[in-house]
Amino acid sequence: MSELDYWNGRLIKGAVSRREFMGRAAALGASSLAISTMLASADARADETPKKGGVLRLGLGGGSTTDSIDVTSYNDSVMIDTGHGLFDGIVEWGQDGRPHPDLAESWEPKDGAKDWIFNLRKGIKFSNGQEFTADDAIYSLNLHRGDTKSGGASTFKPVTDIKKLDKYQIQISLNGPDADLPYALTDYHVGIVPDGFKDWAKPVGTGAFSVDKFDPGVRISLKKTRDYWKPDRGWLDGIEVTVINDSSARLNALISGQIDAINRVDHKAVALLSKSPKLQIVRASGGWHAVMAMQCDKAPFDNPDIRMALKLATDREQILKALFSGYGTVGNDHPIPPNDPYFNKELPQRKYDPDKAAAAFKKAGLTNPTILLQASDAAFNGAVDEGALLQASASKAGIKVDLKKEPADGFWDNVWLKGAFVSSYWGGRAAATQMLSVAYAAGAPWNETHWNNEKFEKLLADARGETDEDKRRPYIWEMQAMLNEQGGAIIPVFKDWLDAHLDKVGGHTPHGGFDMDNGYIMQKAWLKS
Repeated sequence: MSELDYWNGRLIKGAVSRREFMGRAAALGASSLAISTMLASADARADETPKKGGVLRLGLGGGSTTDSIDVTSYNDSVMIDTGHGLFDGIVEWGQDGRPHPDLAESWEPKDGAKDWIFNLRKGIKFSNGQEFTADDAIYSLNLHRGDTKSGGASTFKPVTDIKKLDKYQIQISLNGPDADLPYALTDYHVGIVPDGFKDWAKPVGTGAFSVDKFDPGVRISLKKTRDYWKPDRGWLDGIEVTVINDSSARLNALISGQIDAINRVDHKAVALLSKSPKLQIVRASGGWHAVMAMQCDKAPFDNPDIRMALKLATDREQILKALFSGYGTVGNDHPIPPNDPYFNKELPQRKYDPDKAAAAFKKAGLTNPTILLQASDAAFNGAVDEGALLQASASKAGIKVDLKKEPADGFWDNVWLKGAFVSSYWGGRAAATQMLSVAYAAGAPWNETHWNNEKFEKLLADARGETDEDKRRPYIWEMQAMLNEQGGAIIPVFKDWLDAHLDKVGGHTPHGGFDMDNGYIMQKAWLKS
């Protein structure tokens, strides 16, 4: 290391002033250009070093007057983000798509992944000063079992028992092997509270913040009252959340500087925002995907050639461009996104081919089959337009698709899971086997395509029971190929998550799980000034 490098390193660390560095560098013969470059580089690095303090102002869509701090009730962005500010989980879904330690520092499967041992962290305190132990973990996990209205209840249906092994160790037992249980425990409903806790108006957690004000559907204020146990998080003094469900109002609040960061950026506005040096877009590929679901046991969709004809008649690139301005990736008629560790990257991408679609339609041998697609923007903004695009692209293959626009009111109760061909969407899941189980397993309540295949069921069971990644990957890859070729789901697009923030915000990074860094924005973000 040269002496100039030494003093440059001291400058970056803040160990010398700019004035002293300039004097030392000049004395060592550095040119004015070299000194200016080093100063600029040091300034840039210093700007990216997390700083403590400040209040982050969030403008979030996804809030309601019915919101509650009760972890069992969370269903949208505002409370998911707030929950991660107040509470910690057992396991965290990392940015690499894999489970990472949170309040559990390690875990291991037993009995072929039917039992799981979780080793809990020691010395972690709740906001009331009480130490976190196994009793608290067991109580918190059981909030989602038995007679409960928890949104996380489905995650815990396979759980048969949760027991204490010692003060810092628990065992979770299942009704069958599941190598992905740690993924399941990343569910945002799994916030840990003290044993017996019930007063949600005065929440107690191990998180970085406590509640200052809570006006559901309007505004939430959190404040930091102590040092966070995670050394690389909890930089802020507080957070102010303003619920702004209108996308235009949310965007204007950011542009005018009233808000520091927003979620759910309208894809049409990304190009405009990207032109401003004071605004930054945070874009993440994720598991959210549009679906046009054909029920495989209802005519004419019980004919596999009809299903294939419609898949080939779907212009995926057009849907991605027209509905999402290209902010996403084309789908391949299975629900596993490209950022998932188990994505089948060897499966050929299906392309729009009206000639092959026409041939498959003719092969079906049906005379004027009624193909009715029921669509509503209750599913997602643009679902009806997606149906119109399919209608147009299918017509080029000689396939007539009737489109019925359903009212938003009552769509999920009266149309979804009932109609033979219906537009919907899925938000994705942390683990591939979770996504495949909840939407495609025989007998799954939300199996919208009525997919029922014995070989698929065996592959799914084998995948859930195999903890060796190299051995289980072929099972998951084959299931994706089966759905691609035989399944009833047309999956044209995976949509990107789009957030934005002012350039003074640091630590706001992309995550494939959900918007605002998978809801961890309050833990991770910091202010540069």
